[in-house]
Amino acid sequence: MYLSAANHRIPLSDGNSIPILGLGTYSEPKSTPSGVCLASVRMAIDTGYRHIDGAYIYKNEHEVGEAIREKIAEGKVRREDIFYCGKLWATNLVPQRVRPALEKTLQVLQLDYIDLYIIEVPMAFKPGDETYPRDENGKWLYHQTNLCATWEALEACKDAGLVKSLGVSNFNRRQLELILNKPGLKYKPVSNQVECHPYFTQTKLLKFCQQHDIVIVAYSPLGTSRNPTWVNVSSPPLLKDELLNSLGKKYNKTAAQIALRFNIQRGVVVIPKSSKPERIKENFQIFDFSLTEEEMKSIEALNKNIRFVELLMWSDHPEYPFHEEY
Repeated sequence: MYLSAANHRIPLSDGNSIPILGLGTYSEPKSTPSGVCLASVRMAIDTGYRHIDGAYIYKNEHEVGEAIREKIAEGKVRREDIFYCGKLWATNLVPQRVRPALEKTLQVLQLDYIDLYIIEVPMAFKPGDETYPRDENGKWLYHQTNLCATWEALEACKDAGLVKSLGVSNFNRRQLELILNKPGLKYKPVSNQVECHPYFTQTKLLKFCQQHDIVIVAYSPLGTSRNPTWVNVSSPPLLKDELLNSLGKKYNKTAAQIALRFNIQRGVVVIPKSSKPERIKENFQIFDFSLTEEEMKSIEALNKNIRFVELLMWSDHPEYPFHEEY
């Protein structure tokens, strides 16, 4: 498939399409100054990005919405040019909280619909407005998960025109099959957003998803921050990898551009996060070269099967997705 800076959308199983490169907007809400996300999204749209990945729990959707609306008002883009992905958080997985959560996202963004709405994690937490509910001893408050019931509530949101496409995130094969085999399934998930990069290539999950017409969206496609409170730092930093850097020299690209190119050549959507203007531009410059089949194989061989983002704090949740191989 020919991808270019001007046109890099790939088809989704429901007839819609998704730009293969997007801007991730996750940031530490407590330590990120106000306006950083707004500037990043403005910059990204000016650079040519049309896919913005966000979430209500990032606490910056108001800035994302403002940037999108500004660029539409300037005539830089039309609403239909922009692809926004939002996420349903773990405290809203009970069916009656699904639509209100999506409506809240739309209200904050000040948009009429979003392009893709995904279940952020397959683990339900105690329903309510507290994002990370714990008891008085600091123990996590979980809730029994019924992913099929959550999915039915999402299907109703699509029927109501609030969202164009539905997907999931951090789901393993068994959890995907739960939904795919649901009696009376109306819309199947178009995507599964998971960690995916040259050190964690997700080959088996990718193959399973491709067989079911589910697009993999790669978060942390460049590795991730080295914050030991939630990141596995035992794995070396991806961008220091010797092979990625030597290929970078060959193509006059950075290790990051090589890592991103690797995934898009496998049909994997990438959503690198950055708030630095030069990085936002650099991450977009991956459509003017391609890796050979041999180079693709040698990058694939870097796989260590080690996650950076393990979510170990929730590993005792009955629906924790990463105990299984894929």
